Amino acid sequence: MRRDPSPSSPWGLAAAVFVVACAGFSFGVPAARAAGFVLRDDVQRKVTFAHPPLRVITMLPSITETVCALAACDRVVATDRFSDWPMQVRALPKAGGLVDVEIEMIVRLKPDLVLLGRSQRISSRLGELGISSFVLEARSYADIGRTVTMIGQIFGLQNRAAHLNDSITNAVHEVAAQETARNHGEGPTVYFEVDPGPYAAGSSSFIGELLALLGARNIVTPELGPFPKLNPEYVVRHDPQVIFISPAEAPQLIERPGWDRIRAVKERRLCSFPPEVRDTIVRPGPRVAQGMHSMAECLKRVAP
Repeated sequence: MRRDPSPSSPWGLAAAVFVVACAGFSFGVPAARAAGFVLRDDVQRKVTFAHPPLRVITMLPSITETVCALAACDRVVATDRFSDWPMQVRALPKAGGLVDVEIEMIVRLKPDLVLLGRSQRISSRLGELGISSFVLEARSYADIGRTVTMIGQIFGLQNRAAHLNDSITNAVHEVAAQETARNHGEGPTVYFEVDPGPYAAGSSSFIGELLALLGARNIVTPELGPFPKLNPEYVVRHDPQVIFISPAEAPQLIERPGWDRIRAVKERRLCSFPPEVRDTIVRPGPRVAQGMHSMAECLKRVAP
């Protein structure tokens, strides 16, 4: 039997965020809107709401997780195929992914609203079909809190959103404080690969910002953007001491031209995580403190 998570474990951090957010419900009734309202999404469209939506399709895992962390999972009628947390969303209909959204399924489910990522360029088509959509994009750490706030406004759950943001912030600060107390001196240089393009998590991404709080020094500088595609030679030239990489790619690193000269590869200073853990790291949602904790534990094991 699986034990309940302890507050000091990575699973416990996620549970704590979820429980504290839910506990905040007693501080006041979620704000309801008697009249219509207008909000601007992340592609600068003004979207009009007659009332908070009751039937919602979420098309990004981080959005799904945020909606459910606001205790509004009962309003979700379908998700993208990658949304798998919390457990209850796994049984919902799956309306495709980033590039193959199933428009016919969405129409058939008659949602009040579809919550999309910026790369899912279907808002115009949905509008033609009479379906309202709202685009959200979280690339920086600040964007996570802004997205929570925006979803809270859409759902009429502003109080819950405020408590959830406080819980996320406190959990992140707790992990950072533990690492600050443990570490002394200059942190390791790191490279975080999000996709074998190679696409990296730069220092201006939410992943990069959390790594910085752990004392790590990202080789991908801010001017390159939050998630740039790199020339592989860039990584060789900057010779990181630790590499964050998917388990599938880790064994192949030494086969990449020149990468056998990188310190992290030569010395096997690699951080790889199973999918369920990696999801907490790469999804800009309510479990980021759990992901940050996992990165901290790996740095503690492998950094020079």
